[in-house]
Amino acid sequence: MYRKLYSDNQVMLLNEFRELWEQHVMWTRSFIISTVANLEDLEFVTNRLLRNPTDMAVPFRRFYNTEIADQFEELMRQHLLIAADLINAALKGDAESAAETRIEWYQNADDIAAFLAIINPYWSQSVWKEMMYDHLSMLEHEVSARIQGRYQEDI
Repeated sequence: MYRKLYSDNQVMLLNEFRELWEQHVMWTRSFIISTVANLEDLEFVTNRLLRNPTDMAVPFRRFYNTEIADQFEELMRQHLLIAADLINAALKGDAESAAETRIEWYQNADDIAAFLAIINPYWSQSVWKEMMYDHLSMLEHEVSARIQGRYQEDI
């Protein structure tokens, strides 16, 4: 006998978050490419990427409240803005600024993990922190490879 593990609403929510994270990754990658190559679409790509935290906050409004959704949106916006500062410091070859910004970026990841664990007792802060650190590490590797022209590795 078939037993349903998730409700239709749960599956829809999972798919919604998956799509939002896919957009986050895709627009972040587009931002990296446009920034490193100094492409003419950088303004448009940046604006679309910065819409992602607002989009990500929508499901939080349904389950929590506006204050929590706004806090999450701001944490994610800072995540992106700090990443942009880090990419630009790396492009300039400013190792000192990049190192300082990297510390700030990982602190933001800690803040996101702590925030999510506070708002939902079923979410583990350590698991979120590990996922965020993995995300940042992969992104750093991607940026480094792109800047150095190691395109196959970048992909």
